[in-house]
Amino acid sequence: MVLTLMIIARKVLGLEEYITNQHIELMNKIIILTGSIVGVAYITEFFMAWYSGVQYESYAFQNRAFGPYWWAYWSMMTCNVITPQLFWFKKIRTSVMATFVISIFVNIGMWFERFVIIVTSLHRDYLPSSWVMYSPTYIEVGIFVGTIGLFFTLFLIFSRVFPVIALAELKSILKKTGSQFKKKGVL
Repeated sequence: MVLTLMIIARKVLGLEEYITNQHIELMNKIIILTGSIVGVAYITEFFMAWYSGVQYESYAFQNRAFGPYWWAYWSMMTCNVITPQLFWFKKIRTSVMATFVISIFVNIGMWFERFVIIVTSLHRDYLPSSWVMYSPTYIEVGIFVGTIGLFFTLFLIFSRVFPVIALAELKSILKKTGSQFKKKGVL
């Protein structure tokens, strides 16, 4: 989410001189690392379900991966583990547009992770009489869309009122190209 907002703020607020392509490339390297860590966590979850020998835990994992909500699980795996691995290629890692698209996929994957944790855990209980398929109501969809709208409203208010980049972080840039900022009226 931070990378997505950073790219949008960089373009809309004209911060290309402050948030450089090197910053975006370094963030992409962090995403490679965190995507790999998440992949190891998912594999560890699978291993623990298999190695424990508990049939309920094994069933819960198999139901997540191959049950009625398999599409959500594999969407989560694709968006959170496989998609960030594209950043191993320098051409993709240094492209702002590719970075933005991949960051959107990672955000979608994080939403699917919450969906998988909650829905697949609750739709199959210990009692078969309480098994049910989940479908969101229009109120739940409205709350979801409303939270996205509220977040972006608060983010835009914050970026309008407070400085987007801290002055302490600009000092290293100012030492190098202070005359350029004086010409533009920043100093």
